[in-house]
Amino acid sequence: MHKTLVKNHRVKRFSRPAAAKEPRRVIIFNKPFDVLPQFTDEAGRTTLKDFIPIHSVYAAGRLDRDSEGLMVLTNDGALQAQLTQPGKRTGKIYFVQVEGVPTDAQLQPLRRGVTLKDGPTRPAEVERVEAPIWLWPRHPPIRERKAIPTSWLKITLYEGKNRQVRRMTAHIGFPTLRLIRYAMAALTLDDLSPGEWREISYPNEK
Repeated sequence: MHKTLVKNHRVKRFSRPAAAKEPRRVIIFNKPFDVLPQFTDEAGRTTLKDFIPIHSVYAAGRLDRDSEGLMVLTNDGALQAQLTQPGKRTGKIYFVQVEGVPTDAQLQPLRRGVTLKDGPTRPAEVERVEAPIWLWPRHPPIRERKAIPTSWLKITLYEGKNRQVRRMTAHIGFPTLRLIRYAMAALTLDDLSPGEWREISYPNEK
């Protein structure tokens, strides 16, 4: 009887090299009025793509088409969560022009929290202020009624419900005419003009 000897061959496996991790990118952008807070739009409206040539980043939170000011865009999911999740207690500062001149007592409900259609809001920091010295003209300008004065509020939120600031001021009887987000956490508009953006370094959360 012939024995067939089978030689075992060890197969050497080669693992694919890990894909290089893309460097962390953080961009601050001063979004003008009437710009969609996204990179694409089937209707051909003005989007972030018309201003920012970097498409590997995503917005940390939204800023409505009819609102202006600071947007933070990043490819870092942890930073997005840090800036947007209510549990992180990240303050977002808005300068808001409203129709009418609310008294301190009329603003007090916003400081306690009001109940909107989608539930109660968290207490906000609210104060009446003068128009910001860095304010730029809006195009088109807001609608104004000669018989009704306007005033400015500085509102700090620690959450991000849909169109929350507008619904809050309407709830107490003072409709928002213009809304500008100035800051998110330690990030601010700095000296950016409408339509300008800047790539920055931002520390990781400890």
